[in-house]
Amino acid sequence: MANGNSKIIKQLHQFPYEEGALWRKELNLVSWHGKAPKYDIRDWTEGHTHPGRGVTLSADELRELIEAAESLVY
Repeated sequence: MANGNSKIIKQLHQFPYEEGALWRKELNLVSWHGKAPKYDIRDWTEGHTHPGRGVTLSADELRELIEAAESLVY
């Protein structure tokens, strides 16, 4: 569950694979470069060997994102 630069501390959610996709978007608690773990949303290959582009958030930033998402009007 690590690629040398990252260590997944806890898997929180896996989004469904898109048809034909080789990558899966996940929400994880990740330690990057040995630093304190943060919430991380990004694509990963099977076995977590390669991370894709994503976003890393502190707990406060994640709360703010959740609040913003809850306020969206469809």
